[in-house]
Amino acid sequence: MDWQAWYTIAILCLTLCLLAWGKTSPAAIMWGAVAALYGAGVLGVKDALGGLSNEGMVTVAVLYIVGAGVTETGAIDFIAQRVLGNPKSPTAAVARLMVPTATISAFINNTPLVAMLIPIVNDWAKKNRVAVSKLMIPLSYASILGGTCSLIGTSTNLVVSGLYKEQFPGQSIGMFDISWVGIPAAIVGVTFVVLASKRLLPDRRPALSHLEDPRQYTIEMLVDGASPLIGKTIEEAGLRHLPGVYLAEIDRDGMVLPAVAPEERLRGNDRLVFVGVVESVVDLQRTRGLKPATDQVFKLNSPRSERCLIEAVVSNTCQLVGQTIRDARFRSNYNAVVLAVARNGQRLTGKIGDIEVTTGDTLLLEAHPSFVNQHRNSRDFFLVSQLQDSHPPRHDKAGIALAILLGMIALAGLEILPMLQAAVLAAALILISRCATVDQAKRGLNSDVLLAIAASFAISKALEDTGAARAIAEAMTSLAAGSPWATLAMVYIGTIIVTEAVTNNAAAALMFPLSIEAASRLGVNHFPFVIAVMMAASNGFATPIGYQTNLMVYGPGGYRFSDYVKIGVPLDILIGIITVALAPFVWPF
Repeated sequence: MDWQAWYTIAILCLTLCLLAWGKTSPAAIMWGAVAALYGAGVLGVKDALGGLSNEGMVTVAVLYIVGAGVTETGAIDFIAQRVLGNPKSPTAAVARLMVPTATISAFINNTPLVAMLIPIVNDWAKKNRVAVSKLMIPLSYASILGGTCSLIGTSTNLVVSGLYKEQFPGQSIGMFDISWVGIPAAIVGVTFVVLASKRLLPDRRPALSHLEDPRQYTIEMLVDGASPLIGKTIEEAGLRHLPGVYLAEIDRDGMVLPAVAPEERLRGNDRLVFVGVVESVVDLQRTRGLKPATDQVFKLNSPRSERCLIEAVVSNTCQLVGQTIRDARFRSNYNAVVLAVARNGQRLTGKIGDIEVTTGDTLLLEAHPSFVNQHRNSRDFFLVSQLQDSHPPRHDKAGIALAILLGMIALAGLEILPMLQAAVLAAALILISRCATVDQAKRGLNSDVLLAIAASFAISKALEDTGAARAIAEAMTSLAAGSPWATLAMVYIGTIIVTEAVTNNAAAALMFPLSIEAASRLGVNHFPFVIAVMMAASNGFATPIGYQTNLMVYGPGGYRFSDYVKIGVPLDILIGIITVALAPFVWPF
């Protein structure tokens, strides 16, 4: 190897150490590595920036827009409720998540699948009081394991299939050839993660608990006359054990039902009185079939989908002090509606319009975002701030968003259109149909994930072009000492090491010719070696850069590098044993 290869290996090792240290974002670390490689002349401009236009990275970016449409219309809640349900424990939540994800991933490329599921899982975890750090790695791992159950499950399988056709003209890898190894591996892998999740996955929650927040609001929500919640019990409607909020009472035709039992069935026009912190109130606003009990929200000038929730602290010079909200004509004077009032953690009873405002009250308002700029320096309020992601969902568009999503999945899954084209078409329809606005789509893009994925392609290119990756792979395969079983094991180990350190597709491209050469030298059937490369290149669990989906859940799950090592290394070993044991059994040497 020349100096460039050694330099690239050194940069890779430094990158992995910094990722393991966990004090800086993966995107910053990996682009620092790209800058070091470009500055030394190892990478040219085209290769250094090529990842920014890579089809896989662009596909993920476009799918974030599709995900924004599903989220903003409330369709996300429908999906979570129908598919994921209400688990009784974190372990049950992991199982409920992994089984359908792995099944779907066998027929849909796993990278876009994870991009669509991240916001769904995030909201589902919050609703069911499960730490999101318990679910994001299982989401990634399930998509990876399911992807190895068919030829179209991962881009890596397709890369190896293409290389195989070039190497052996007239031959091809069947749609379900890999299934003989992939399905047993997926079953064992999912079972392992479910059983090990309690001990090997972190339980990270925000430092400040919801229950420690002094801003306890009392808010009334009305069961809409056409609500899908009508006839359901409190528990069936998902309104029991909500995080950070509880149902205090129901006002039904003037009769108050306190200490509501979970078996109580909801009726149209029930007024539900909730007490809780602001984040939970935002979640109530997004619940399909519930709307604010005050009809004032429907008298504001701006469309409801363009509004948001705002907190405003009343100052001692505010004209509202000493008046009730109704008498002060709040909506007319401010073009905003008071949904709830927080006062030193007290529960304020009575209708919202009858509450008398005092200095220091925190008002929860529904208004156009321009309210913040208009009143930020007003003498009426000490503080005005907008709550993030608090736009009321457009439930009337939920069916459209779901139809677009399912159409995209059908077009890509049946190979009518390539994944990128199907995703671009779906994103365009999401914006045209107003399921999400351009601003909401922009907010849905996770720039850290996209930049980290783009950088990984540049690092991979440097390892490939300098010969560093080939040298590492050859060194691994040379240790097998002529045994077909040992050689197969070394091919798997070499491929998984390159996968964990670089990227899956690069590992497949580098190790495929070496595996064919190894089988040829031994004079044995080459197909077990091909399957070993496919499995190893697709099943990178031990590092966040081993597979794109691992990198995608890194930030949303709040993970550290060591979290992947702790559960990923045993899983790597387990899948390796299954592959090396089964492949020669199905396709004898």
